[in-house]
Amino acid sequence: MRKALRRATLYLFLAVLLTAVFFVVTGWRAFGHGAGGERAERMRRSKQWALSHFANPQPMWNDGWGSVKAMFESSPVVAPLGEVPVVRGGEERFATAPASGLRVTWFGHSTTLIELDGVRVLTDPVFSERASPYQFLGPKRWYPPLIPLEKMPRVDAVIISHDHYDHLDEGTVRALRDARFFVPLGVGAHLEYWGVPAASITELDWWEEAKVGEVRVVSTPSRHASGRQVLDQGGTLWTSWSLVGPKHRVWYSGDTGLFPAMREIGERLGPFDVGLVEIGQYHRAWPDWHLGPEQAVRAVGMVKAKVMFPVHWGLFVLALHGWTEPIERAVVAAGLAEMPLVTPRPGQSVEPSEGFVSERWWPALPWQTAAEHQIKATLVE
Repeated sequence: MRKALRRATLYLFLAVLLTAVFFVVTGWRAFGHGAGGERAERMRRSKQWALSHFANPQPMWNDGWGSVKAMFESSPVVAPLGEVPVVRGGEERFATAPASGLRVTWFGHSTTLIELDGVRVLTDPVFSERASPYQFLGPKRWYPPLIPLEKMPRVDAVIISHDHYDHLDEGTVRALRDARFFVPLGVGAHLEYWGVPAASITELDWWEEAKVGEVRVVSTPSRHASGRQVLDQGGTLWTSWSLVGPKHRVWYSGDTGLFPAMREIGERLGPFDVGLVEIGQYHRAWPDWHLGPEQAVRAVGMVKAKVMFPVHWGLFVLALHGWTEPIERAVVAAGLAEMPLVTPRPGQSVEPSEGFVSERWWPALPWQTAAEHQIKATLVE
């Protein structure tokens, strides 16, 4: 009996070990690469560096037990039950510059194409099947890329907010490796590892900037985290981005919780014509990781953006709320705040200053209100 038990224990250990080796080996390239040399030295000189990793000025609070309970509170409609009404193709539209000088096209989640004063900027592009180091496991997109990557118009810049898989995708980076990338500190190590030339990578700390044409690309603070595997948490910086052109200005939140320096962003670089702000993938147990719809409206006001453009929803299941809940709550909150809100379909282009007429294109599904599931950041007045 004891021999049989020892044998079973050994087999179980070997099975676990082989499984672990399999996942490490198959995900090794996608995990990326840590920074070294002058890149690492520059990271350590950052005001955001805290001994061994990057840290937020306002630490993020997590309710561990609440996170466990959340797994048993999943909405029955976390993902679409049918096809999402999207806009496919139409790449010929980009042959003509926007009449207003500013056009934003949303491709789902946080991937957008911003056309700003003659410059094209792609944000956090994810064109792979899954937001994961594995293309056989992990959050799967609800619809194929609305314009295939090879048919996308030429872009002048790609901006990356942080290195989580739903914002930094190895396959997409490899396909775009001839583009010019703007990334927060440390993320350039991943890009070089995947074949992007060092000369094409601009790494910025908060409040540092560079230019593309006549557009200033400014790294502005955010409140989030980073890491692509267990041992590299906080190993690279996270950021929001401010695009300041001669005629138009855009703020992209990246992933963030609410934090006081949003007001400073607005004071120093606003007002913005539009704020691309994340509204989805939230829970009360981790209220500082993501804004939630109501705080997204507040954030747009803090940075002095004239129009709210919701992102970070509509493509992946990364939280357990209903898939339409973020936009339902954003519509309510924006209405109460008298904040102009655009709600394009995935794949649809918007010129914010041209009076875009929003429509309710998503289905009517059950969702929790702000009173039923409040998201309130800590350490914010």
